[in-house]
Amino acid sequence: MEIRQFQTFKAVVDFNSFTKAAQALQYSQATITSHIQQLEEGMGVPLFDRLGKKIQLTAYGRELYTYVEE
Repeated sequence: MEIRQFQTFKAVVDFNSFTKAAQALQYSQATITSHIQQLEEGMGVPLFDRLGKKIQLTAYGRELYTYVEE
């Protein structure tokens, strides 16, 4: 896991959007998706519930966010 993956995770949560996080971080949306997938694979848990075009943090995602915020 790399620091940029955690930065990407925080941006996705803050903007509640993969697309807006990509714009803010000047990454492609595919890169944002890749960072989140790598983070989820590394941790072995889903961080987001994907509900169509909407996303919602899972309990694991909420817990991770408290650490990432610090």
